[in-house]
Amino acid sequence: MPVKDQLNRPLRDLRISLIDRCNFRCPYCMPSEKFHHAYQFLERHQWLDFDEIVRIAGLFVKLGVTKLRLTGGEPLLRPDIDVLIRQLAILPGVEDLALTTNGSMLTSWAEKLKSAGLHRLTVSLDTLDEGIFHQMSGQKGSVKEVLEGLHVAEKAGFRSIKINTVVQRGVNDHTVLDLVKHFRGTPHSIRFIEYMDVGNQNHWNPAQVVPSSELISLVNAQYPLVRVGGTQGGDTAEVYRFKDGQGEIGFISSVTKAFCGTCNRLRLSADGKMYTCLFATSGIDLGGHLRNGMDDDFLSNLIRVTWMKREDRYSEVRSELRGQSKSSKVEMYHIGG
Repeated sequence: MPVKDQLNRPLRDLRISLIDRCNFRCPYCMPSEKFHHAYQFLERHQWLDFDEIVRIAGLFVKLGVTKLRLTGGEPLLRPDIDVLIRQLAILPGVEDLALTTNGSMLTSWAEKLKSAGLHRLTVSLDTLDEGIFHQMSGQKGSVKEVLEGLHVAEKAGFRSIKINTVVQRGVNDHTVLDLVKHFRGTPHSIRFIEYMDVGNQNHWNPAQVVPSSELISLVNAQYPLVRVGGTQGGDTAEVYRFKDGQGEIGFISSVTKAFCGTCNRLRLSADGKMYTCLFATSGIDLGGHLRNGMDDDFLSNLIRVTWMKREDRYSEVRSELRGQSKSSKVEMYHIGG
């Protein structure tokens, strides 16, 4: 029997943050004024080691998880990540093993990731305009670097890569069609994401949110679309295909059209804390219990009970919670997107 929470949502998807560091300084995630050279990140000994990650992932799979996604920070900064992927890829019951990256290191990593058994890649790319890219990445990396990484990943065997684009009004919204034009006719699929109030550092302003409905109309006027799928079954994107058969495109509307009702994801931070929501204010120290010698039965029960108590639906009640609570939310770089 699958483990279900208070809203009857099954536990299916585990997102594992491997490292809290990143080589970019995107203002909506890790603004450089806060995360500068003197910022105190986790020490290496605080990260879960690979054996600990595999052990915990195995417990989740036995409780019904079928999807594992590796995140960060930037997960490709974690040394020997291919060794971990090889271990996770052979866990019985894992149907989907994916990784989210900013793409800046793919030229040197793509082939190793594929050989290790990684199933899918998601690459963050907010614009094709180099100037705006630098603005949105904290003056780090380049569009050219990411596109080269995508090319190498294709050659390595990653045939259908998801491209994540966070859209902010007045920042990169005018470059949306450039991305659509570039990736139309390829096996890859863009996911346009509404700008969210994740963490506490990005000075989120709802006026900067570009509703997906607006983007759908914009794209449809230039390249007619047909809707083919929604957010049922835990999917985050409403998916459309181009009428002329030139691929598909998705829209993630967690601000204007929340999908909390089908959310089946739990997140594990690099230091082993479980978070039941992207907008959580606290986590359960699973890694601490593991390192204190607790056995698998204890850990499995802790996971099960934590999920069964889960009531999170932040995006559905965002305005109410933002008006009431002064609690700090966990930062996105700490638990991945």
